Amino acid sequence: MDLSPVSVNQWDSENWSKLPPEALQTLTLTLSIPINANIYVRQLKGAMTNEVYQCSWDIAAQYCEGSDINAKGDKEEDTQRFKGDKSRNAVLVRVYGKGVENFFDREDEIRTFEAISNAGQGPRLLGLFATGRIEEFLHARTLTPQDLRHPNVSAMIAVKLREFHQLPIGGEHAPQIWKRLRDWLNEAINICSGENLAEFGLHNIRNEIEELENKSSTLNSEVGFCHNDLQYGNILMDNKDGSLTFIDYEYAAYNPVAYDLANHFCEMTADYHTDSPHVLDFSKYPDLQERQRFIREYLRSSDADVNQCQVEKLSSEVDFYGSTSHLLWGLWGLISHHVNGIDFNYIEYARQRFRKFHLSKAIYKFFGVDCLELDTRRHTLRFDDNDPKEGHT
Repeated sequence: MDLSPVSVNQWDSENWSKLPPEALQTLTLTLSIPINANIYVRQLKGAMTNEVYQCSWDIAAQYCEGSDINAKGDKEEDTQRFKGDKSRNAVLVRVYGKGVENFFDREDEIRTFEAISNAGQGPRLLGLFATGRIEEFLHARTLTPQDLRHPNVSAMIAVKLREFHQLPIGGEHAPQIWKRLRDWLNEAINICSGENLAEFGLHNIRNEIEELENKSSTLNSEVGFCHNDLQYGNILMDNKDGSLTFIDYEYAAYNPVAYDLANHFCEMTADYHTDSPHVLDFSKYPDLQERQRFIREYLRSSDADVNQCQVEKLSSEVDFYGSTSHLLWGLWGLISHHVNGIDFNYIEYARQRFRKFHLSKAIYKFFGVDCLELDTRRHTLRFDDNDPKEGHT
């Protein structure tokens, strides 16, 4: 959709009607936008938890001493950013999706957002309203699924992810994945129909989680502050210098870093900007060489003397956590099917992730590696997205 001008005292039925009234009020008051400014609104596609809008204006906001935008940070810096700088007269308005309280505590998420921003990562928080918030708009492009496969971009992501994992963020430092799995399982059991309970075998999943957690305790995995949702849409490349920024921290928490890597690899099978955004193409899961190249860059960014044994150890841990990622997002899909009104086939997405969870767990248990691509000297096992059977190449 092209940007269409609309005055702050007019309503655009297609765009403004999607924004709650308090969003407009917070936007104009927080940034002190002149009354004669034309506001341009564009909904950003691809979001599956929230509704996200880019709002910009053709007359730069006037600096206001009492504006919330100066509540934090340097006043001179804020003046420079918003007074007379037409390249910066844009913000991002995030309207929280329905049912987000089923997945995380919004107040905790806001504190995490601010902590990451204070650590020099990501956009700044500019304002809050009852059902959403206003964030600094980063002049950058969202990565594409194809970008994730480019060796240079992939190496940059690996380095950035290592940096992210080492952020000194407060809060509980123990791995949160197991609590989150149990919380989401309980939520799914509470809201799903009897048909869903039977189809997905939810009453058996508690034992599966316990088995995974027990196995994970033997791996001695490094724990860091993880993004936990590093899909291509949550990675921005700066328009000027090409640097990367990770965004959207709803699910960020301390976890085994191998889990975050495994989840990122699983996201390489997704393209959320097609006519069927829920369909995953597991033939695009990175092969062993690509995974280990990423892992090597990840480790080398903080230790130049990385050896192959270190790469293979982390690679093995990543293989294990692939099934955990499938289970978590399978539960997410099930819950979202019942609580989220965004146009996305959550239930079919959940079916794909549950199917891969059971396959990954079974193949890992037998071979000790990830099931999406099992490399040996003689053959490779691949599994078709719709017919999970063995195939040979």
